[in-house]
Amino acid sequence: MTTHVLILCTHNSARSVLAEGMLGHWARRLGCDVRAHSAGSAPSGRVNPLALSALEQAGVDTTWLYSKSWDAYTGDDAPRMRVVITVCDAAAGEACPIGPGHPVRVHWGYPDPSNAPGGDEARAQAFELTRQAIGYRMLQLLALPLDTLSDDELRRAVAAIAQA
Repeated sequence: MTTHVLILCTHNSARSVLAEGMLGHWARRLGCDVRAHSAGSAPSGRVNPLALSALEQAGVDTTWLYSKSWDAYTGDDAPRMRVVITVCDAAAGEACPIGPGHPVRVHWGYPDPSNAPGGDEARAQAFELTRQAIGYRMLQLLALPLDTLSDDELRRAVAAIAQA
């Protein structure tokens, strides 16, 4: 059975898109039956070009990534999420109207690379470092026996990944 993972950030333009891209990329490469999704509470409607560039330079297909509202995941026909990960502090504090089921929720906070000081080169480096950090955690998530863990075991495991 496919494990659906939703990554949330307020604008769904940088960190959550990096996470969706990396999780989807690694799941396909490793043959894991995991489907990555991302959304925002106040989506910007566009993905930050530096996020797309960082993913593309790492060999990740970005053609399927776009900024969308978390409302896309609230209907009866929405996929049943097993895990919901917030990647920005603002989204972590919001009441999330996620649809069917009771997903395991965890916060894996990252500074917003869009706000990195310096010029374009410094921001591009911040996006790359954020992509690497997110990619590492996504590999740890995919190493878990997602099909056999209870919700409590999964909750503890994803919380432990946040501490690593």
